Amino acid sequence: MSSTLQKYVEKERLLKQLSEELKQLEGDQNFQRELEFKNKLEALMNEFDKSAADVIELLQPGKPAEAKVSQPSSGGGRRKRRLKIYKNPNTGEVVETRGGNQKTLKAWKEEHGDETVESWLVRIEE
Repeated sequence: MSSTLQKYVEKERLLKQLSEELKQLEGDQNFQRELEFKNKLEALMNEFDKSAADVIELLQPGKPAEAKVSQPSSGGGRRKRRLKIYKNPNTGEVVETRGGNQKTLKAWKEEHGDETVESWLVRIEE
């Protein structure tokens, strides 16, 4: 066998092995609970426009100085996300969001596709 073909066969074997490991993880109840928690937490953070550092500060006030040191020192942390305003041409419904995890926006993207929904972007504000 040529070395390129050998590499391909080996990569294919590794891909199959990783795929099987992923299926096992996806079936694990602990994984499902952690994933659900993470998704809900991210959605809540987006809804209230909060960063991970904001949540840590809220849960542990005045705590880890290490986390504060790791933040960029220019201007006091992460800059605010831009507000994106979408308008569904079919229903006339308007969605304003600073993150892509907004419930209605996600539903639109599932129904109509990412590219179509992105074409509904009306404007972006700072």
